[in-house]
Amino acid sequence: MTAQPSVQVRALKVTAGKAADRERCIPQEMPVALVYDGTTYAVMMASPSDLEDFALGFSLAEGIVAAPQEIESLEVVEQENGIELRMWLAAHRRRDLFERQRRMAGPTGCGLCGVESLEAALPVCPHVAAELTVSAADIASALAALEPAQALNRQTRAVHGAGFWTKERGLVALAEDVGRHNALDKLVGALRRAHVDVADGILLLTSRVSVEMVQKAAVAGAPIIVAVSAPTALALKTAEAAGITLIGVARADGFEVFTHPHRLAGHAPERARARSAHMEALPLPCEP
Repeated sequence: MTAQPSVQVRALKVTAGKAADRERCIPQEMPVALVYDGTTYAVMMASPSDLEDFALGFSLAEGIVAAPQEIESLEVVEQENGIELRMWLAAHRRRDLFERQRRMAGPTGCGLCGVESLEAALPVCPHVAAELTVSAADIASALAALEPAQALNRQTRAVHGAGFWTKERGLVALAEDVGRHNALDKLVGALRRAHVDVADGILLLTSRVSVEMVQKAAVAGAPIIVAVSAPTALALKTAEAAGITLIGVARADGFEVFTHPHRLAGHAPERARARSAHMEALPLPCEP
């Protein structure tokens, strides 16, 4: 039986001293193993949807491949306890991955699977030079398009979303998952499959912005991130160094611009220069 992204369960709803049975949709979560050339690289807890996009987006973000065609074949295999995404790589990528795994000292016990050192946890990000400019009205339009498209979250109220919006096409793509990183990987995978240039639009996130989310956005080439929550301090420094305009706490009535405000039409140039000078005085994990 094909795994579904949500399931129906029974619950007891209690309000004002009254109790009643009800049914509710909740998101499915299961282990998804990313397997390259017969060897498991990582196991993520993820929603069982858009798995081909997830496999590609994760592989791009991790630097395992640089282009979709470097994954020569992909098979989604359901197991009793989860799902395997079995990929076979082009020969040169296979050799690179073998060398990376051979150098690993051993398993890690924290949230960054396969990271070999503290330095490796903060790699130098690609610099995003795209000079896309958007207005406050554009950001409001993008946010307004995001929530109605989140079908799984509307059912469950328990998943993250990542979307891509352009002035010309509106909301181009949306991905949802119980994990915010997974949702972003799925989105990037879908955009690359469709040959969509990420430099042409806004990356929308329904989650907080951690450093890993900024790193993934930089690898994808996204010039603007708009998130409903705030960034971490390290995410802010990383976005500044990577040349990404980071906008957070985005609501219908406004938002906050944390880095590279020059991409926001009408922003005062002197304030943009002051912000950049302030950020350059801080130690940065990425180099522009």
